[in-house]
Amino acid sequence: MIELKSPAEIERMHVTGQFIAEVLDELSARAAVGVNLLDLEHHARHMLQERGAVSCYWDYSPSFGRGPFRNVTCLAVNDAVLHGLPKSYVLADGDVLTMDIAVLIDGWAADSAMTVIVGTPREEDQRLIQATEVALAAAIEAAQVGNRIGDISAAIGEVCGQYGYTPNLEFGGHGIGRTMHEAPHISNNGRRRHGMKLKPGLTVAIEPWLAATTDEIVYDEDGWTLRSADGSRTAHSEHTVAITEDGPLVLTRRKSELKGQPASSQAGTPRA
Repeated sequence: MIELKSPAEIERMHVTGQFIAEVLDELSARAAVGVNLLDLEHHARHMLQERGAVSCYWDYSPSFGRGPFRNVTCLAVNDAVLHGLPKSYVLADGDVLTMDIAVLIDGWAADSAMTVIVGTPREEDQRLIQATEVALAAAIEAAQVGNRIGDISAAIGEVCGQYGYTPNLEFGGHGIGRTMHEAPHISNNGRRRHGMKLKPGLTVAIEPWLAATTDEIVYDEDGWTLRSADGSRTAHSEHTVAITEDGPLVLTRRKSELKGQPASSQAGTPRA
């Protein structure tokens, strides 16, 4: 069942989304060479406690996980990309770090993720991150009243293809609102003019993610962390978006984005 949200309910989700944006901006500023992932996790826990926010991840027990998940962030490094289980790992120069967080405030959820480069960037990593950011922007632009879910998915797939990457279709975006995961599912590739028609009040988490040289994934022994099957590096960009009569409203927009400081600030251009 898909619940369309009222403008007042969307505004409550926006409050949650702006808090998540603050957390991600704070964590990205702290993600430096020599910092332990657990320090980032514990700082996020402190921020949630101070705000009175409830983690959507804590005690999360889906069918694919070896749960319950007992952290408030997903932190994934280099070839890891989704559901990264925070562990004692000291960030090294050139590491690619994906940070994903979802919380509830006053009963309303939002979800967002970003990938950053720690220390000295590699051009190929910047380009991979940029591909997910551009794909996300294209998908948000397609999230218009009267369009269909397939238009969002196709926008992601088309951008990924322009960059020469192939998205994995096992995990993708999703509806969000009173819980972290609601209908509909949003694949990271699809066909335009197919799928459910987009209506005002629909709220979704759109999340293109990529591995550099494969679309296959494997699980860590922890039962949670997903990695590229060939060990190539990965990137993930995600925003919570509301479909409105006035166009898509990004509920998790970060201040760093508004200042024009994307994670891939020196990324290259897509291949023809």
